[in-house]
Amino acid sequence: MTQSSNAPLRLAVLISGSGSNLQALIDHGQHQDAPFEVGLVISNRADAFGLERAARAGIPTRTLSHRGFETREAYDTALAELLHAADPGLIALAGFMRILTPGFVEQWQGRLLNIHPSLLPSYRGLHTHQRVLEAGDPVHGATVHFVTAELDGGPAILQARVPVLADDDPDRLAARVLEQEHRIYPLAARWFAEGRLALTTDGRTQLDGKPLDSPVIIDTTR
Repeated sequence: MTQSSNAPLRLAVLISGSGSNLQALIDHGQHQDAPFEVGLVISNRADAFGLERAARAGIPTRTLSHRGFETREAYDTALAELLHAADPGLIALAGFMRILTPGFVEQWQGRLLNIHPSLLPSYRGLHTHQRVLEAGDPVHGATVHFVTAELDGGPAILQARVPVLADDDPDRLAARVLEQEHRIYPLAARWFAEGRLALTTDGRTQLDGKPLDSPVIIDTTR
């Protein structure tokens, strides 16, 4: 990474859909005192609305469809080439509906974040809101974590907890969780850009130079 230490950290965001978490990162990065800014948005879908969000903000975009690549490795090699050319300090997955290969993750280890709509390690994968309702859980939420080769298994950094209400359906519950996603994802990116947050070589999270044995919690259930 070659950018000046005085310049905001360049953030690349990978998306597949509407990009509401992308918008939260864009908005935060446009604050005068923000330590990061979104410098590139890449989508594997040309119809992703997040591309329009980026264009409106004057942010360069790229579309790299996964169709036409024979293997995940071939796609991830092409994706890595785009990212290396942009030289971001941090990469944020924001609804990027691709399982990244271990080789790709290794290249960006410690500079790759994801946000997942559950209180990890519970409910990895898809359809988390429906699964929480079916299980009768009283609390749900979202997790920002470092990405590792294990799906949704990287060290958790920050979690927001929301109550599950008696009249919830998946859409209502998802909206409540998403509101908190927009809150915690820019915060984690800010911590990283300020040099407060890091992933150590032994795979542990540090915040302010101290081991983070459990994620920081923002609790809205009270």
